[in-house]
Amino acid sequence: MLNGREIWKPGTMAYPVPAVLVSCGNRDSSNLITVAWTGTVCTDPAMLYISVRPERHSYNMIKENMEFTVNLTTEAMAKAVDWCGVRSGRDYDKWQHTKLTPQPGHKVACPYVKESPLSIECRVREIMKLGSHDMIIGEVLDVLADKELIDPETGAFDLGAAGLLAYSHGHYYGLGAEIGRFGWSVKKKE
Repeated sequence: MLNGREIWKPGTMAYPVPAVLVSCGNRDSSNLITVAWTGTVCTDPAMLYISVRPERHSYNMIKENMEFTVNLTTEAMAKAVDWCGVRSGRDYDKWQHTKLTPQPGHKVACPYVKESPLSIECRVREIMKLGSHDMIIGEVLDVLADKELIDPETGAFDLGAAGLLAYSHGHYYGLGAEIGRFGWSVKKKE
């Protein structure tokens, strides 16, 4: 105990994180893998990362094709997301088993998930060997979003209406309601 705080195990990381489905492969053979370690690393050029264990079936598909698509997931997709995280594409056709729908990529050969409200197509820029996982940095080539979730006036993606899924310490959660906007804490009152 340190100043009223518990000293916790080192493997415990910053949570919650998004639970995403990463699609990989090409037009002839593709797979899905659930990834919770993902996020933005740069805005110009737009880049994101995913961390994947090298022994995973999808890892070699990503390395061979040098592209992948990050598909945001929703509460309605939670069972499929979990299933794709505990079963291997070596043994199962994840598309068929989960009944998720592959759609041809726009700028990449791997498909995106039709049921995903937002899909981010990436080209691998770098693979960093870190330990248990390799961090794969992808340059964003295209972002495909459900039209009904885009505010026509602002162009913003409506996270609340999307019903996105998050992951924390072995549990899945829906994201809550908006509590503020960037800069609202210092905005002058009118």
